[in-house]
Amino acid sequence: MQHGSRVRPPAAEPNEILYGLRSGLAVFQRRRADIRRIAFQSSVRSEIQELLGWAAGANVPCREESDKELASRSQSSQHEGLVLDVKPRRWLPPKELAAWLVATQGTAVALDRVRNPQNIGAIVRSAAFFGVGAAILGTPAPHPGLPPFALRVAEGGAEHMQFTRTTDLADTLSRLKASRICIIGADSHSAVDPVNLLPRFPAVLVLGNEREGLNPRIKAECDVLVGIAGSGAIESLNVGVAAGVLLAELWRQRARGGVTPPAAPRS
Repeated sequence: MQHGSRVRPPAAEPNEILYGLRSGLAVFQRRRADIRRIAFQSSVRSEIQELLGWAAGANVPCREESDKELASRSQSSQHEGLVLDVKPRRWLPPKELAAWLVATQGTAVALDRVRNPQNIGAIVRSAAFFGVGAAILGTPAPHPGLPPFALRVAEGGAEHMQFTRTTDLADTLSRLKASRICIIGADSHSAVDPVNLLPRFPAVLVLGNEREGLNPRIKAECDVLVGIAGSGAIESLNVGVAAGVLLAELWRQRARGGVTPPAAPRS
């Protein structure tokens, strides 16, 4: 080191912006230590009294703001009167995900090139409702992660799940298969009815891009492909709706077997 040079302190970890009343309250219930700043509208004060009381005791900055200020802070008009700055969530390495699935006989959902925040949020909400503990976000390039609007649409569901990102979903699924994890692919052209699936657990349900479906490499890794029968008026369902149908069936079959889905791994 040259004489007189100074070591720069590490850059502060950037905050994530999260908005929406249920999403914000779910963060408070599940990982309140990650909350770094709170902004709220007077109209929701009565619904966030516990959050405000905790913030005062924990010295977390908290400020009442106008609708316009909250919209500017969140870059959305759908903030529902609550915007949080939070510590970035921890992304689970694929190896840890595999270990959790095997240890708990759990279920995960994997998204192949699904990037629309509305769809991601809807899938996460359904997944949490049906006891799915984790999600794998896959794409050929780094996935954008969980956009704030996706978290808003998920209505707090994201706080009940862990998330993994991969730039090669087919390879990740192959590694999961090596751990005897069942890979179930959703394919609108499959004649296999999910009612007759009789899945084994642990399992991963893979959902593809709406226009293109599952990548051929990913299809090759699936133990079974399932389809949802309809009237034939249109070719397929919205991916978020399809996820709800298939996850409900997985939940029903698991409950029929007397198995309670495990809780998600905690951050």
